[in-house]
Amino acid sequence: MNPLVSFLQCLLIAISLFITPSVSASSLNIPRLSPTGGTFEHGYYFADGQPKALSNFDPNDFETFYYKQTLDHFNFRPDSFSTFQQRYLINVKYWGGSNVSAPILAYLGAEAPIDDSLSSIGFLSENANQLQALQIFIEHRYYGKSIPFGSREEAFQNASTLGYFNSAQAIADYAEILINVKKQLRAEHSPVIVIGGSYGGMLASWFRLKYPHVALGALASSAPILYFDNIIPPEKGYYSIVTKDFREASETCYQTIKKSWSVIDEIASQPKGLSILSRKFRTCSQLLTSSVLENYLMLMYTGAAQYNRPPSYPVTVVCGGIDGASHGNDTLSKIFAGVVAYKGNKSCYVNEPKNQSETDVGWRWQTCSDMVIPIGINNNSMFPAYQFDLKDYIETCKAMYGVPPRPHWATTYFGGHDIKLALSRFASNIIFSNGLRDPYSSGGVLENISNTVVAVYTKNGSHCLDIVGANTIDPDWLVKQRKVEVKIIKGWLAKYYAELRAYSNNKSIPL
Repeated sequence: MNPLVSFLQCLLIAISLFITPSVSASSLNIPRLSPTGGTFEHGYYFADGQPKALSNFDPNDFETFYYKQTLDHFNFRPDSFSTFQQRYLINVKYWGGSNVSAPILAYLGAEAPIDDSLSSIGFLSENANQLQALQIFIEHRYYGKSIPFGSREEAFQNASTLGYFNSAQAIADYAEILINVKKQLRAEHSPVIVIGGSYGGMLASWFRLKYPHVALGALASSAPILYFDNIIPPEKGYYSIVTKDFREASETCYQTIKKSWSVIDEIASQPKGLSILSRKFRTCSQLLTSSVLENYLMLMYTGAAQYNRPPSYPVTVVCGGIDGASHGNDTLSKIFAGVVAYKGNKSCYVNEPKNQSETDVGWRWQTCSDMVIPIGINNNSMFPAYQFDLKDYIETCKAMYGVPPRPHWATTYFGGHDIKLALSRFASNIIFSNGLRDPYSSGGVLENISNTVVAVYTKNGSHCLDIVGANTIDPDWLVKQRKVEVKIIKGWLAKYYAELRAYSNNKSIPL
């Protein structure tokens, strides 16, 4: 089997998150469904000096709490009443207080510990002062320190303990915590705006739909809520936009990448071909299969496209290296020059990590349960074509966990088909924000559904760029996008307070 096809089959299990060449093999990170993409935005792109952040973020402003959370919100079996400690952090520095029902900005954590989000998600801290808002960051169950069953080993033991690990349980967690926090602060009438990015953006939009009595509105950044159940044809999604990003940056770069896969396969098939590839790409260890190299390159290209952020724009960086290769004019020399341009000058590349992170393990379960996102590659891509096969996907998940995924559950529980008609009837106060250079925008809501369910997007934006920390060199179009979102939220709040005042005049509710 073509090693790239083998790679793609494994990629489907990870849904653009993790790659596993076999069930037991170690994984390689690829761009995550994450607002920050790991350390990309703090990497070498700012080698000429870090831009100055606009927020006054101080971790000491946050206080950590733990909520005694119910294991299973939807059943009444004895084990359903088990509990675990769920972590959340609160910042009251700018909060106007419960006596004026000042608002609450709630960040809904996703497939990682909540710690990094405090500093990287700047939208809350940058707007808390002008909104007089309390900030709360809530950690997703089964990540960070919010682990059921007493330990990570027990929680991830098998499908029986992992069965409580899904998106419906997660947003029910958030509802319980937010209701409890408001009660403890005597802030029952403080409106809540939930905010999330990527998978967390999906959770934010779904939270507003399922718990409108808890959240006044939602900002869902780069939330691919249409990337389920073949609403978006698998071959017209993620990789089509990756290809478009590279082709717009440089036609010759695109052509070189497109050609490189067959060149790698041809060399790998020769005697000592893997040794040649290992030397060519300065790998950290001898390549045992060419798929390891191909995986690494696909991770790089998709990461550059998904997080194609100013000021350097990683896709331009990669293509600058490929097009300007100074050591050799052959295809693979150009590709390696792109690696060096993107990764920096290192002693070695293509190093397989020996240990999987908790996100590796956690998200793999989620994509083999309720988060089944079909990804394929069409014939016009710079990658070899690949057709998503749901049957194979299900069988692979069953082999890993002993239970099959539910590929239609997300649309059954949250909706998605005919979304414009459905949401225009019953939804309100949701901002779907996207950047069109983000491969996941192919599954995003890109047009207004109603006056209060709106799409805010930028042509040059990338994944979750609007909610990560603002800085002094942000382009005007990004500054404008953020201002539009804040203006919309202020409109929701103004309407809410007007209605609350009218209601309180009759019910003696203090403002």
